[in-house]
Amino acid sequence: MATVIPTSEEDSALAVVRFTSELAWADAGPEVAEPQVSRLCVEASEFVVAGRWFDLVSLMLTSAEVIFSKVSEKDLECILTIICNVVTKTESPDEALEISKLISAKITQQPNDKPALRLKILFNLYNLLDNHPYSQFYVYMKALNLAIDGKVTENIIPSFKKIDSFLKEWNIGIVDQRKLFLTVANVLKENKSPAKESFKFLTKYLATFSGEDAYTLSEAKEEAVHTIVEFVKAPDMFQCDLLDLPAVGQLEKDAKYALVYQLLKIFLTQRLDAYLEFQAANSTLLKSYGLIHEDCITKMRLMSLVDLGSDESGQISYSLIRDTLQINDDEVDLWVVKAITAKLIDCKMDQMNEVVIVSQPLMCSRCIDRVFGQRQWQVLRTKLASWKGNVANVISTVQANKITVDGAQAMQGLAIR
Repeated sequence: MATVIPTSEEDSALAVVRFTSELAWADAGPEVAEPQVSRLCVEASEFVVAGRWFDLVSLMLTSAEVIFSKVSEKDLECILTIICNVVTKTESPDEALEISKLISAKITQQPNDKPALRLKILFNLYNLLDNHPYSQFYVYMKALNLAIDGKVTENIIPSFKKIDSFLKEWNIGIVDQRKLFLTVANVLKENKSPAKESFKFLTKYLATFSGEDAYTLSEAKEEAVHTIVEFVKAPDMFQCDLLDLPAVGQLEKDAKYALVYQLLKIFLTQRLDAYLEFQAANSTLLKSYGLIHEDCITKMRLMSLVDLGSDESGQISYSLIRDTLQINDDEVDLWVVKAITAKLIDCKMDQMNEVVIVSQPLMCSRCIDRVFGQRQWQVLRTKLASWKGNVANVISTVQANKITVDGAQAMQGLAIR
């Protein structure tokens, strides 16, 4: 089969129209096909002369289904790249968006057929939209959904590192941000990525709901519940700010989800005994969300140990750890080591005196905070003030010593004379 070789921009567009129309009419015979092909080529030429770029793209995509099924991937990529390139001819943001919608709709029509190639074409289209940021956002969203439907999410995940810079370029509103964060979280879930990654975008999604009315907040209710469950399930997440989010706070008095909110509050502000009491009364609820009791106990023991480490005394007795974590005496060292390994607490074990000494390096927390709210900011402010005072004292001491040394050297110089 012949390969489309682009020459000038106009010639390449017309070549695509001729190539695809000949392919589409091939079975009709030359007597029927030739007039139809000629008609389409004349029509395409008129669109080019008149600058009717949307109409030209629409015409070029008429036989899209045929070319996807009958040409090689190399030719297919070439044809679609030429079609996508038409978007660079318009200076109108509205027309660029309409052309992007038209191309994206055709490319995403059958996501399971050559999904990686289709995704590549969408990326090519995205890169051609430098001067049309909202159109870029639109195409990117289409690429995200194509990646999910075509099960090629691994091809788009690397771009998530640039989401923050994308947001600055696109300058999209809150509603579009919500769509983006939620879709990215779904892509990560589909790819079976670490829970921390999808949780980050779910939290970003929930954070966009602030100050809205109750009706708008209710849109986020299901995702708020899902995010809480993901946090409780994750064996390596021990800190979050979900309690500060209005989208999560609405669950506290919700007839259906109040218990889910209560569970989150236990994990972030209370200790193992509170969880065990909750579980005894709500074991069916936990099972309905796929939460495993033994895993929850493990996580709550670690989080309870972190809570003990927050005590200003800087020491935790083995007996207190034993009673709080509800473990045997010979298990205390094991759980402390688990907390250290998970980087939840910085401490040393004094086995002779049966105490855990929690260290507190300058400007650092000796253990993580499960939540970071007003109290944590106040503690940080106090530490900063203390650090500033200590530095000022050091500077004063150094300056005083320098004056003393300089004075002694001056006196010694006079004595020598």
